[in-house]
Amino acid sequence: MTWKPVYQLKTTIVRALMDIEATKAVVEKTPVSPAAQAELRHKARVRSTHYSTRIEGNRLTLKEAEKVIQEQKANFHGRERDVSEVRNYWDALLKVEDWAAKKVEISEELICRLHALVEKGKRAKPTPYRDGQNVIRDAASGGIVYLPPEAKDVASLMATMVRWVKHAQKEGIPPPVISALLHYQFVTIHPFYDGNGRTARLLATFILQRDGYGLNGFFSLEEHHARDLGGYYKALTVHKHHNYYQGRAESDLTSWVEYFVRLLAKVFEQARDEALKAGGEKVVIEPKELRQLDRRARTIIALFAKKDSVSVKDIAESLGLSNRMARVLVAGWVEDGWLEVLNESNRARVYGLAKKYERYVGLR
Repeated sequence: MTWKPVYQLKTTIVRALMDIEATKAVVEKTPVSPAAQAELRHKARVRSTHYSTRIEGNRLTLKEAEKVIQEQKANFHGRERDVSEVRNYWDALLKVEDWAAKKVEISEELICRLHALVEKGKRAKPTPYRDGQNVIRDAASGGIVYLPPEAKDVASLMATMVRWVKHAQKEGIPPPVISALLHYQFVTIHPFYDGNGRTARLLATFILQRDGYGLNGFFSLEEHHARDLGGYYKALTVHKHHNYYQGRAESDLTSWVEYFVRLLAKVFEQARDEALKAGGEKVVIEPKELRQLDRRARTIIALFAKKDSVSVKDIAESLGLSNRMARVLVAGWVEDGWLEVLNESNRARVYGLAKKYERYVGLR
């Protein structure tokens, strides 16, 4: 069994990826004191913990969740399960950050260990996959919202999902896209009886942080999912039928990827603003033409210092991408107006730099 997610890198998705790169570059270059970094990171972790558990019905407020995190003996009568969920998620988030810093490879064992942290806490053994069906019902009507794959198929589906993530990383698929698709496929498989949503969001965070998109831990994607819960669930529902075997397995995931990366771009922008404020530094405002370019685009502009035109192969080699991904990026750059097609031939197609950008590489 193999999993080949169906999706297209639409122009809107490529633009969001470029915005993410540009924002990431700003944050990485913004001087923020260690104390301010620690404060921003702590607040983001608290929000992630509170909002991710809140999505699943946790009744603690943000202030109550923070109290649970900061005070080991903090408790709220009648909400012991809520307290346990918050503590477990906090510990799981710290473990995810540790794994990401160590560049640990994703595996089924890691996923089962992560789920055990979420559901049972630090001392729990890795959770086995469910051995029965797990029907997701509407809380109000009791109607079936989603019927996941049967238990007999879970192990195989999880194995193929993990293999795809590893393959995608080798192929140079952008980490935000991998994170989005991993998140989707995990909740679609629903491999455990409970805690699937929380684990999926932590896995998405793990991929982002491990592969260079952690933004120093300054952001909480979970918060934004929770603030528009209807939009979050709607984006995940990519097929009208509730049964996994009635179309969901082959669904086009473009709309979900678009939702995820556009939201991530927005979240990154907010984190950037917080970092700039905390840095207390005056930021040099670049010309508008440069501000719209991300790290990859700036790398390609540098190529024009030595040559008048570049090919898709040149771009792919410079960025360490596949020719397919390079072609997608180039299409977006041409549409944005800073690259121009110099030769329309498919075999010999080359690209030149728009005149208003020539001054940034010293061209005459």
